[in-house]
Amino acid sequence: MEQSEANKQVLVRILMFTLTISSISGLMFNIVLPEISKEFHLTISEVSWLTTAYGLLYAIGTVTYGKLADRYKLKNLLTFGLLVFAVGSLIGLASQSFALALFGRILQAAGAAAIPATAMLIPVRYFPPERRGSVLGMTAVGLALGGALGPVLSALIVSFAHWRWLFAVPLLILTTLPFYRKYLAEDETLARGSFDWLGGALLGGSVALLLLGVTNGTWWFLLGSLLTLVLFIVRIRRAADPFVQPKIFVNKRYTAGLVLAVLINGMGVALYYVSPLLLSSVQGLSTNWIGFVMVPAAIASALLGSVGGKLADRKGNAYLFFLASGLLVVSFGLLSTFTGIVVIGIALFLIFGNVGQSFMQISLANAISQSLAKEQAGVGMGIFSMVNFISMGVASGIYSKVIDLGSATQWNPANPYAVGFVYSNIYLVLAALHALIFLFYYFRFGKTRSSGLQANS
Repeated sequence: MEQSEANKQVLVRILMFTLTISSISGLMFNIVLPEISKEFHLTISEVSWLTTAYGLLYAIGTVTYGKLADRYKLKNLLTFGLLVFAVGSLIGLASQSFALALFGRILQAAGAAAIPATAMLIPVRYFPPERRGSVLGMTAVGLALGGALGPVLSALIVSFAHWRWLFAVPLLILTTLPFYRKYLAEDETLARGSFDWLGGALLGGSVALLLLGVTNGTWWFLLGSLLTLVLFIVRIRRAADPFVQPKIFVNKRYTAGLVLAVLINGMGVALYYVSPLLLSSVQGLSTNWIGFVMVPAAIASALLGSVGGKLADRKGNAYLFFLASGLLVVSFGLLSTFTGIVVIGIALFLIFGNVGQSFMQISLANAISQSLAKEQAGVGMGIFSMVNFISMGVASGIYSKVIDLGSATQWNPANPYAVGFVYSNIYLVLAALHALIFLFYYFRFGKTRSSGLQANS
């Protein structure tokens, strides 16, 4: 039966809460890795698998759940995912060894991957194109709230309890299950045919090897990723019912959106990855204070996320895209110029960047969803989420290598501070790249209605 407007609004609010808890879960362990390392007498690189493994499975699982959603009811897939997520949380909470804690984290990721797939499909299946921007804006609010609360909540918990209690927070997500069971529709139109597990395994293997290769700097992993990708392409071209229909990539609006998403997310992750390193090495802040400095930007994204969604619906995706590009150019330009400014200045500059990145995500997700046929929405949006995770993982590895190399030369002549050259240079390059993207898309599409980034038509 057709969902009522009231039911749809309840569904969106529950989705926003789910994304908040999921985002918190993804970030909570970042600041306790040194403590875990000491407890189990392991290196930081070894205990970092608590976050690396989570990211790997999250990326692979997102596209898998998206594909399964074309064949199985979304409410059943989400129920399965959230239950697996909860089981992983309980195992981690009870763990007395690193291996068991890692196993719990892996189960968490395997279940939590159903959440981004759901977050992409609910706007597509339940709302018309002219209203999707507002819904995607609400999902951005949930992610931003999680980003703001995650580090602070983690620091608060470990200040009076053992780090294992971080596994307890995600159990709150079980409170959403009755609502999903009630409000997700029963009359979903599902595809028929077999599920291409081999194709899915090849794609997952390619992604895992790529991220491992970048993280560890191992060429054999990268070559293995390339070989597995070739096998995946061969598989989907020959299989009767492939994991991904090759024709989806013939859609120029969709493929252009994916390429743009890779570039934008790879650059945007610098706000969350490079900035804490700047605050630590240049400003000399401790881990807890770094979290507090980054909270205002996350709160600003949460407060303005719904505004971005409404702008996309009223003025079009292109308008929001150009606004987001402008904010990111300003943010990276200021960060490059004032690397040694007082901490409150860095916090202010990050607000421009986080809001801009949030608006950019809404614009891209809205445009890409409008480029897909209904039968391609599940796997298409799943691939979109997956490439976001891949680009962020690859870019983080690149930023790490660049920072390790360092720099004795200041590229930004306007920077009055003789500190943080490598950070200033990274931000300067990112500001220039965003300015080029802005100019290219403005002169290529800004005065037309044909682009996937344009206003709804």
